[in-house]
Amino acid sequence: MRTMLLAGLLAVSMPAMSEKLTIERIYDDPALLGATPRGLKISPDGTRVTFLRGKAEDQNALDLWEYNLADGATRLLVDSKVLQPAEEQLSDAEKATRERQRIAGLKGIVSYRWAPDSQRLLFPLAGQLFLYDLSAPTAEAVRSLTPKDAEIIDAQVAASGRYVSFVSRQNLWAIDLKSNLKLRLTDDGKGAVHNGEAEFVAQEEMDRFSGYWWSPKSDWIAFQRYDETAVPLVQRFEIQPDRTNVTEQRYPAAGQPNVSVQLGLVKPSGGRTRWIDLGPDKDIYLARVNWTPDGKHVAFQRQTRDQRRLDLVLVDIDTMKSQRLLSETSTTWINLHDDLRFLTGQDSFIWASERSGYKHLYLYGMDGKEKFPLSTGNWNIDRVLALDEEAGLIYVAANRDHPLDKQVYALRLDGSNAANPQRITPEDGWHEATFVTEGAVKLFVDSWSDPRTPTQVSVRKPNGERLAWIAENRVDDSHPYAAYRAEHREPEFGSIKSADGQDLWYRLYKPAGFDPAKRYPVLSHFYGGPTVQLAKRDIGDLMDQYFAQQGYIVVTLDNRGMSRRGRAFSDPIHRRLGAVEVEDQRALIQWLATQPWVDAKRVGVFGWSYGGYLTLMMLAKSSDLVAAGVSVAPPTDWTLYDTHYTERYLGTPQGNAEGYAQSNVLTWLDGMQSPLLLMHGMADDNVLFTHTTQLMAELQNRGKPFQLMTYPGGKHGMSTPAMKKHVFNTMRRFFARELGTTPAP
Repeated sequence: MRTMLLAGLLAVSMPAMSEKLTIERIYDDPALLGATPRGLKISPDGTRVTFLRGKAEDQNALDLWEYNLADGATRLLVDSKVLQPAEEQLSDAEKATRERQRIAGLKGIVSYRWAPDSQRLLFPLAGQLFLYDLSAPTAEAVRSLTPKDAEIIDAQVAASGRYVSFVSRQNLWAIDLKSNLKLRLTDDGKGAVHNGEAEFVAQEEMDRFSGYWWSPKSDWIAFQRYDETAVPLVQRFEIQPDRTNVTEQRYPAAGQPNVSVQLGLVKPSGGRTRWIDLGPDKDIYLARVNWTPDGKHVAFQRQTRDQRRLDLVLVDIDTMKSQRLLSETSTTWINLHDDLRFLTGQDSFIWASERSGYKHLYLYGMDGKEKFPLSTGNWNIDRVLALDEEAGLIYVAANRDHPLDKQVYALRLDGSNAANPQRITPEDGWHEATFVTEGAVKLFVDSWSDPRTPTQVSVRKPNGERLAWIAENRVDDSHPYAAYRAEHREPEFGSIKSADGQDLWYRLYKPAGFDPAKRYPVLSHFYGGPTVQLAKRDIGDLMDQYFAQQGYIVVTLDNRGMSRRGRAFSDPIHRRLGAVEVEDQRALIQWLATQPWVDAKRVGVFGWSYGGYLTLMMLAKSSDLVAAGVSVAPPTDWTLYDTHYTERYLGTPQGNAEGYAQSNVLTWLDGMQSPLLLMHGMADDNVLFTHTTQLMAELQNRGKPFQLMTYPGGKHGMSTPAMKKHVFNTMRRFFARELGTTPAP
């Protein structure tokens, strides 16, 4: 089994002092792995890179910065605390949106957008809306756009730059920046009716956070109207430290009604809405909406309720006639994507499909007929990053060279290098790339890390050559991680075989002072669910580092069911969850038991969300191998979880009762013999606290002992530093006690 060691920034000279990580320091300020920029964007003219960065004294309070390519200077543009010194007061809609985007723990400027003129930036802050003008004097640069009594979400700038739009109190608004006239474009948004918003499952499960789309000429806005009257109204208790809120939420649980959706067209100056025919089947998902470059057609993607069919439909906005361009079908499920690109130089479009068993790109004519594939092979494209028609290239993120890496590649629009794309990023490891949204590619921004290198951010030429650093993030003696770098553990990577012969990749940390003649306890940290990969050649999770430094072997294995490995790897979970995932994790523990440096009687497992579910299933089905487990915020009964996610894998409870029963943790509880620590936030609106209360009651009914820690006010991610510290300190003490190790102070 091959072990991969990578050179990086941690190979600099060691300081005299050397400290082990602590949980408190991991979640304290300043950020231990460096103040890594987030929200990176390139200005439309390619002269600036803007980003958000946390304050030194509070890494979760974000300000707006720029890197100017002309003079190489990095500047603070907007200090969020100066502009809004008071404590943030957010609307419930904004809080819910941030929770869906997994940024609930952030404050300050958490998002922004460029205007097409490359001179103005639009951003919300503390419920207000601001426009920053780079060409104005500093004292006059920021302009408030907030209408009276507005509750702003999803602010956008029109392609023309003349209008700003947003959703407030369930209606769509536009502001004419020339006249400062504020127009409400819809007026029936109230109660169960929402205009311009993405519904709950679109945000939570479909990776769609917007409910409206500007045309290229800014003469029309396509918007979604949804009515959630039929969705069951659930009363949810949010237990806060000082009160209990009874929240009524329209929650579409598996097998129950979804929202009804419409797609309309409205002008930014207001007027009558024109409605697009979405087809005879009303029980559908409006998955994606895109405009053609000439603004004469709008395309929408329509997914059936069972998620086995996805139609791409083109609508002529003059005649309102529609044409189905193509349909994707599957015997399991169709994964959604954002890789549709309409070309301007020819009547063609780019489309992504997994029909070959892997996600690849294809070129289609506007008649809906496939021309030829743009990529081929037993590897997976993650997403399209940019389309440069002038150069005849498509830039993509993919794992062609190694399943644990993410690299940037260039594919030719003529399909000539479909099997052998040009790799752009030279370093092995994990690259997250940002390109200009349209037009010729002159540069891109690369955020890269490997197991020895915290994330570095650089500006690169289209061929991958580095032009400049935005954040070199060198771990020198002044870096926050300097005192800990000598104790940094380098992981080993390898794979074992699944029952059907596929490679299961793992990342394994050996403990500090490793002695192969000794036997060590093991902590297996996993997610295990669809779409999430944890075993990667990146800097990794500092909590894994922490437990390795405390004397544990820490291992993460990505079992079958996850993405990026092709449909043969992802599809075995279809119609039943918690089966092959447990089988693969058992295979890892059994392999570990054959290693002379593993104490097979002291194996602990832990995970969060789906990882919490898998922890419970491991304890229920594999207490013969697992000595103890920690489950955080777990779904336990899939009939309680939402439609789009659950039905994608299990179908409906009405059509797959046996699959739901076999996927239910409660079905297997008699097998749970090893100690359990159960944790959950008491205001979780994703995996509702009901999942844990039902499990608690059933464990009690069966006389099963368990330990419990709940968090008043805690959402799904329990995102405050204080909660995170408490979660992991409680976990630390539990494993020390149950696995017979010495707890760190």
